[in-house]
Amino acid sequence: MNLITALAIVIGLLGGAATYVFIGPAAGLGLQIWATFIAWASFFHSGGNEDALLKSLVGSLWGAVCATAALFALTKIGVNPINAGIVVAVSVVILVLATQLPILSNIPAAFYGYACTAGFTLMGNHLGDLVSGGLGVNPFLTIVASFAIGGALGYGSGKLGGMLAAK
Repeated sequence: MNLITALAIVIGLLGGAATYVFIGPAAGLGLQIWATFIAWASFFHSGGNEDALLKSLVGSLWGAVCATAALFALTKIGVNPINAGIVVAVSVVILVLATQLPILSNIPAAFYGYACTAGFTLMGNHLGDLVSGGLGVNPFLTIVASFAIGGALGYGSGKLGGMLAAK
């Protein structure tokens, strides 16, 4: 079987199983399946190997840190369009400048982490939960945990797909 067919089968099965677990037995944890799928994609778009796993996860973690700091700053200076624009501009400049460090060099992964953290925060009305709560409430913890699972699923599906294709 070719690699694409093998990956399609493995990713389909694991994706279905993860969705079941996230919205079924583990629903109370508040993990976000959409963020897990984004991290899974980030792993493959980053190269689909051990180095990609590390850089994708560290990059998304860095993005989540930058987004959390930006959102926290907004809660202190006041949320309005001007402040939001300034805080996002400054935080994104810092996010991108830091990618000069090899471990943070995955710019797309950093933006995925940033966007998912900001999206979960703003769409879920979690601005007041930036420094409190656990999974499902605290945006940073929720997105980082969901991304870690996505990275693991990406790595595992790559390995399983490779084994299935080799047969």
